[in-house]
Amino acid sequence: IHAITAANNLLAAAIDTRMFHEDAQSDEALYKRLCLANGKPFAPIMKKRLVKLGIDPNKSPEELTSEERSKFARLDFDKSTITW
Repeated sequence: IHAITAANNLLAAAIDTRMFHEDAQSDEALYKRLCLANGKPFAPIMKKRLVKLGIDPNKSPEELTSEERSKFARLDFDKSTITW
């Protein structure tokens, strides 16, 4: 039971932190922190997310439109469905 409780607490903390950052920052600021800070191409895990979102994974981070950047940077939580 202790391991399950610890895992639940870690997941809750990660979700809570992400929701805080999404509420406090613009889409562009989130995107810059995720992609443009290091000047490197998308990592393989990021390309998987791009594919899931219907965005061409062969684009470089600079080539994404503002709509695509927003879609990529935000997890789009439905806060009304999360209970602690």
